[in-house]
Amino acid sequence: MIQPTSGTITPGRSGATQRRQVRTLPLLLPAVILLLLWSILPLLQTILYSFQHYNLMEPPSAYNGGLNYTYLFTDSSTWTAIWNSVVLVAGTLVASIVFGTIIALLLNNDFPGRNIARLMAIAPFFVMSPVAALIWKNLLLDPVSGLAGWLMTLVGFKPIAWFSVYPMVSIVIIYSWRWIPFATLILLTALQSLDTDQLEAARMDGAKGLARLRYIVLPHLGRPISIVVMLESIFMLSAFAVIYTTTNGGPGHATTTLTYMIFIRALNDFSIGSASAAGVFAIVLANILAFFLIRAVSRTLQA
Repeated sequence: MIQPTSGTITPGRSGATQRRQVRTLPLLLPAVILLLLWSILPLLQTILYSFQHYNLMEPPSAYNGGLNYTYLFTDSSTWTAIWNSVVLVAGTLVASIVFGTIIALLLNNDFPGRNIARLMAIAPFFVMSPVAALIWKNLLLDPVSGLAGWLMTLVGFKPIAWFSVYPMVSIVIIYSWRWIPFATLILLTALQSLDTDQLEAARMDGAKGLARLRYIVLPHLGRPISIVVMLESIFMLSAFAVIYTTTNGGPGHATTTLTYMIFIRALNDFSIGSASAAGVFAIVLANILAFFLIRAVSRTLQA
C-alpha cells in the first residue's frame, strides 16, 4: 500500500482555510469599520469644507463652488510654501543620507567605547521636536548667547543671526540633526548583514578602500537608503513643531511650508474653508509622492 508523502495536498484543505477566514471575518469587521470611520469621515468633512465659505469670525458657511481652490492656486504664498516644503524635505534627506552613511561606516568598526558611541549617535532621534528647536535656537544658534556665536567671535568673525539671515538653512539643520540618527540606525543595521568574506576577497584582490566602498558597500546600502528616503519624506511633509517654535514661518514666508500655511489659514485667519482646500491639496500631493516612493522601494526590493 502506497503511503501519501508529506508533500501531498490533502483534499479539502483549501475549503477549511476558506471556512476559517469566513469565521474570523466578523471579528475583524469592528476594527475595519472603526478605522474607516476614523480616516474617511474627517477626509469627507474636509472636502466638504473646502467648497464652502467657512470662516469662524463670520456668519454660517455657504457653498461657494471652487473659489477656495481658485484662491489657493492663484496665491503666490502657496507656491512659496510648496517650494519651502521641497527644500526642507530635500535638504534633510541629503544631509541624513550623506552623514548617516558616514557615521554608520565609522560606527561599524571596532574601537574602544563603540557601544557608547552608537548610543550617543542615535540619541538625538529620541529628542522631541520642540525641545530640539529650543536647544538649537537658544543654546547653539543664538548670536549673543549661543555656542556658534561664541565660536565665531573666537576666530574674529561677527556672529550671525541664523534664524533671520538663513532661516531655512537653520530649519534644515535642526531637522537633519534629528533625522541623521534614524538614517544611521537603519544603515548601521544593514552594514551588519554585509558579507565580510566578500570584502576580504576584494581586499586580497587589491581593491582599495574607496573601490570597496563604491562597488560593494554602497550597492549593499541601496535598499535601506530607499527605505530611509520613503519614511523621512512622508514624515517631513508634516513638519511643523520646529518651524512653530523657532521662526513662526518667517521672516515673511521664508520658512512657511505647506503644513504651516494650513495652520496659519485655519487658526490665525480662521478661514476653515481655505485651510481645508489647502489640506486636500496637501493630501493629494502626499499620496502622489507616497505612490512613487512605494513603487521605487518595491522595485528596489525585488531587484
